[in-house]
Amino acid sequence: MRFGLRQTVRHAVEQRAMGTRARGPRGVSARAIGTMLVCLMCLAWMAPARGQANAPATGEKPLMAEDVFKNVQVLRGIPLKEFMEMMGFFAASLNANCTTCHTQESGGNWQKYADDTDKIQTARKMILMVNTINKANFAGQRMVTCYSCHRNADRPKITPRLAEVYGAPPPDDPNEAESLGEDPDGPTADQVLDKYLQALGGPQRLASLTSFVGKGTFKGYDTAESPAEVFAEAPSQRATIAHTLGGERVTAYDGRQAWVAAPETDSPVPVLPLTGEDLEGAKFDADLSFPARIKQYLSNWRAGFALATIDDRDVQVIEGKTARGSVVKLYFDKESGLLVRQVRFTESLVGFMPTQVDYSDYRDVLGIKMPFHWTVTWLDGRTTIQLAEVQANAPVEPAKFAKPAPPSSRQPTQ
Repeated sequence: MRFGLRQTVRHAVEQRAMGTRARGPRGVSARAIGTMLVCLMCLAWMAPARGQANAPATGEKPLMAEDVFKNVQVLRGIPLKEFMEMMGFFAASLNANCTTCHTQESGGNWQKYADDTDKIQTARKMILMVNTINKANFAGQRMVTCYSCHRNADRPKITPRLAEVYGAPPPDDPNEAESLGEDPDGPTADQVLDKYLQALGGPQRLASLTSFVGKGTFKGYDTAESPAEVFAEAPSQRATIAHTLGGERVTAYDGRQAWVAAPETDSPVPVLPLTGEDLEGAKFDADLSFPARIKQYLSNWRAGFALATIDDRDVQVIEGKTARGSVVKLYFDKESGLLVRQVRFTESLVGFMPTQVDYSDYRDVLGIKMPFHWTVTWLDGRTTIQLAEVQANAPVEPAKFAKPAPPSSRQPTQ
């Protein structure tokens, strides 16, 4: 459930009111996250084709940015979900928050994001500059983005730091691992997946799992811990419901369509259908609830990655592609064979946006190892589910996976 950005906005306003410097995800300062919304308005010539590409397979019309926000001057025809995710891309690039480029009032009022500011005008110019660089030098490919120069700072650095030149290099980011080609001495993707299936309990036991119901807690960025439930039904249905003080937050996938629902404080619309690569991500998460057929969930499997490290443990990396061609990387503990991380990348007009899911606390349920803890991290937020109990092959009402009703409460999440 991806509503960390709105929580960041509320947190920024509260911190400013107390006379402190607001912080966002990963210690992000409240300087320029609002650049993002209007930065996006500089790419109109690409918008129609992108919007068409994100149309859901069911034929349901996606909700566009201009259907919800005013003053979308040029970035029209972009699905709202993608539009909002782009804001996180700019936040990560500039170490930013919403209310500096937008007005302070925007932190408590979605409509105030339409107000123009000088920084918004600068942001438009910067996006046009990046587009010009890519068009003139890289045939239009997104080789340069905001992150290329800003690197999580509000101003690009132009002078090398000698301490970095002669100091120890930072550790490699396992999410950036690239395949070096098939290694004749290394495991193939099939072998890594076979070891994973055996580590979970074996294909026969996994095939016997047809549903499950989990109960535990949900923790979002800057939110109190809340009760949560997870429902899954084979072959590919999944729903997560968090019962927060502000109202229910729901992510549901019924096997064909997916939605997210949240209180008004966390989303500009009460119920948002997922489209394009976001829909594919919801499908893959639902598929992984029943991993017996994991080899069929993706195609074009590749191995040949150098051994990476996550939390001081060696992991083997393989990747596959979704039906739309999106890349998904999977990281397996070299010793146990269990899946410890999934990273998928959503293409946007401003760059590739990663979503990371970390799995841990595997416990035995009817002879099958299941993760009881997972954390979803994206460019503008982080949520964590910790299960306390899981009932396997439990009956699940079909309504759990249907389109959620709008949250009944409109009180701010505490």
